[in-house]
Amino acid sequence: NMLTVSSERKEEKENKDDNYTRKEFSYQSFQRSFTVAENAVDSEKISAKYSNGILEITLPKREEIKPKPLREIEIL
Repeated sequence: NMLTVSSERKEEKENKDDNYTRKEFSYQSFQRSFTVAENAVDSEKISAKYSNGILEITLPKREEIKPKPLREIEIL
């Protein structure tokens, strides 16, 4: 019942000169967890897409949970 989104990025830069070598290290991590209703989401169809710096996560509802269209009954 928990959806966890996480990312990790490691970077290493190295500059060499005649007298010395300089190395830079950077590390970034991110983690976020969300509680998801157990019976509301179809876990087999969850998808994610990352483009242009935006993460889009799709959590489709189960068919039983979706609202049913209103019925119209004609009265004569």
